[in-house]
Amino acid sequence: MNQPLAYVHPGAKIAKNVVIEPFTTIHNNVVIGEGTWIGSNVTIMEGARIGKNCNIFPGAVISAVPQDLKYNDEDTTVEIGDNVTIRECVTINRGTTDKMKTVIGNNCLIMAYCHIAHDCVVGNNCIFSNNSTLAGHITVGDYVVLAGMTAVHQFCSVGNHAFVTGGSLVRKDVPPFVKAAREPLSYVGINSVGLRRRGFSTEKIREIQDIYRILYQKNYNNTQAAEIIEAEMEATPERDEILQFIKDSQRGIMKGYFKSN
Repeated sequence: MNQPLAYVHPGAKIAKNVVIEPFTTIHNNVVIGEGTWIGSNVTIMEGARIGKNCNIFPGAVISAVPQDLKYNDEDTTVEIGDNVTIRECVTINRGTTDKMKTVIGNNCLIMAYCHIAHDCVVGNNCIFSNNSTLAGHITVGDYVVLAGMTAVHQFCSVGNHAFVTGGSLVRKDVPPFVKAAREPLSYVGINSVGLRRRGFSTEKIREIQDIYRILYQKNYNNTQAAEIIEAEMEATPERDEILQFIKDSQRGIMKGYFKSN
């Protein structure tokens, strides 16, 4: 990492085989793991914790202070897992007193110009396409795909294996295993392609479809649908995950799609 055209604060903890390209700035109180590559003109600010074998492309700004007027210079962090790719001009802000940290899991791809705000928690194996934006306090599960220019409202949750189509405005919680599209954002089916790629059997996908038919296509309210699902559907990890997501939802889950006349 002997790069005379980069600035690395003496208090930063950098693994020996990290590559730092010219004109990058790394502040104090930063930890970067083995095998990570940091491109030119990257700024990594105080509180960044970056794992092993990550790739951070030019123009990214990691662990800047939150864009939150309530922030008062608390000692907070951004925690990024292993094997994460952060493309050009991505911004990831550190936490506030809510969670004290912003978290990105392992094996994620964050494409160019995405923004991840303070106190977000993003799971493993997620893909955020160009210009996707997370407001503060958002929880995103594992294997979530946000297509380009998706914007997620603060305090929303997106469940495991969900797929949100490009240009979407996410104002309500998106349950696990589903595809979300249209305006207002609505349930449009199961993310069957993604589930097959991840080894879900045809029978398991049909089970998930049956659960969401009760929730979205039988004209029940969410409470009624959850009671029927629990009473009539066999207990499985997927059924229980869906029911728990509905129970825990603070903003309410997105609606089903109904074609207007």
